[in-house]
Amino acid sequence: MKVLRGFAISEEKAFLEGVAEIAARAPFRHLVTPGGYRMSVAMTNCGALGWVSDRTGYRYDANDPESGGRWPRMPDDFARLAGEAAAQAGFGSFVPDACLINRYEPGAKLSLHQDEGDPAAPIVSVSFGVAAMFLLGGLKRSDRAERILLEHGDVVVLGGEARMRFHGVLPLKRQFHPLTGEQRINLTFRKAG
Repeated sequence: MKVLRGFAISEEKAFLEGVAEIAARAPFRHLVTPGGYRMSVAMTNCGALGWVSDRTGYRYDANDPESGGRWPRMPDDFARLAGEAAAQAGFGSFVPDACLINRYEPGAKLSLHQDEGDPAAPIVSVSFGVAAMFLLGGLKRSDRAERILLEHGDVVVLGGEARMRFHGVLPLKRQFHPLTGEQRINLTFRKAG
């Protein structure tokens, strides 16, 4: 696991514009867990596959279940930055086919979980906007989690032995960022197919 501080700051404008374009075609939505709970984080996707959740389970799907159409194409600069971050952390030739985009507002959180997808490929997580407290646990949900403050432009790479560690985000505190207001935008790149 590696935190690349400020790694994506130079890409902030292009990424946030890209997220707005993606959300115009595949709007943010609050998914429902298999247990029937509404997730506090709003989500959308881009790329060949998108992560979805409903009463039938978690999965990757080529189509947006709301529109029935394909997810928006992943912008080239998104895939390039994810590949560069993975290489910086020692995982060369990473080519993501899925990008889950999370929008956190004050109070939104993400419970401890493990990411689906190819466990041999890293997860690359890019943060923009207000700061969030990231939780990094162990290989069991009950393992103690350390807290890592993630700020605008930070990138986290989870690969190798860390790839399947449980992780999450504490409830977002009310803050302000000049580019995103009270929101945190997080893009998580994976090899899902």
